[in-house]
Amino acid sequence: MSDIQIVSVNDQAGRKAFVEYAFKHYANDPNWVPPLKGEAVDMITPGKNAWLTHAEQQLFLAKRDGTLVGRISAHIDLLALEQPPEQGFGPGTGFWGYFDADDEATGKALIATAEDWLRSKGMTKALGPVSASIWEEPGLLIQGHDHPPTVMMGHQDARYRAWIEALGYAGAKDVVTYDLDVTKGFPPLVQRIVAAGEKNARINIRKVDKSRFAEEAAIILRILNDAWSDNWGFVPLTDPEVEEVGKKLKPIVFEDLIYIAEVEGEPVAFMITLPDLNEPLKPLNGSLLPFGWAKLLLWLRKPKARTMRVPLMGVVKRLQTSRLASQLAFMMIEYSRRAAVAHYGASRGEIGWILEDNQGMVAIADTIESKVNKLYRIYQKQL
Repeated sequence: MSDIQIVSVNDQAGRKAFVEYAFKHYANDPNWVPPLKGEAVDMITPGKNAWLTHAEQQLFLAKRDGTLVGRISAHIDLLALEQPPEQGFGPGTGFWGYFDADDEATGKALIATAEDWLRSKGMTKALGPVSASIWEEPGLLIQGHDHPPTVMMGHQDARYRAWIEALGYAGAKDVVTYDLDVTKGFPPLVQRIVAAGEKNARINIRKVDKSRFAEEAAIILRILNDAWSDNWGFVPLTDPEVEEVGKKLKPIVFEDLIYIAEVEGEPVAFMITLPDLNEPLKPLNGSLLPFGWAKLLLWLRKPKARTMRVPLMGVVKRLQTSRLASQLAFMMIEYSRRAAVAHYGASRGEIGWILEDNQGMVAIADTIESKVNKLYRIYQKQL
């Protein structure tokens, strides 16, 4: 009889223990970045995470002899169930995520428990790890364990790949991030494309206006939901989610790093660049006390970051196959690069995540001579 006990988490004490386990598990991993514990608990607390207004989630903890040895979530996104099956999700699709375990036996028991919960809800396919929305931390880190993740990217134990595949899971989709040296100018071809765009009176690349933050966020949401709607794994972001993310990100939103591209006055593309908050967060070890809050506040007032991350960009669908789409992208990337170096002391940029088969974005990443630095795999299995 197994000595592993799996227990459901249904209260705040359990959610805190769920978060704390990761701190124990990765205590000796120099490339894991501890999240702020309060924010991590909020992400899994109903009423604190807008994603949970259209999702159902059950958390589980594994214990052995009274000691925590693992964790997992099982969840269903009601909006994912409504998506076309050919785009990866659709009816019968459930998920598991926030997966960590001391050993393979515990990992196997946790995944089996998550699968049983999904079956009990009528799900016929499991995808994982997805922690927890597709917009948060999708996939298992396959390549890139040798350096820390940037803000809002995941980092997992390298042993998990073999454990998951041994349970019959196969890769459904890979997503990648690209690394580039932002201190160097882009190749001559890109420079010519940018210069031509600057001479085009139809094109206006503008910074966001932080004083009209809600209005600007609505413009970006409209472009995003149109631009990404045909992508694998797409689930529309809702207004409450955008509002909530906006509040969380507002302290690291800087006007010279976020751009909206207009063509003949119409907003048709955007790009968001963020200073890597993980750099000042890592030494805090998940706590703002006693002096962490002061250190973080000082950084936020005048941030200096070695790394900048581009988590999101998009061009409206009707332009995506046009030369104009890549021109707008190159212009926004170049303007962000200039500002990142001049105003924030950045030397490195990271673009992504990007779907492995997003040919347009892969071509842009190759043209600016960036290289894949992390690869994450989303697995699937029929239940």
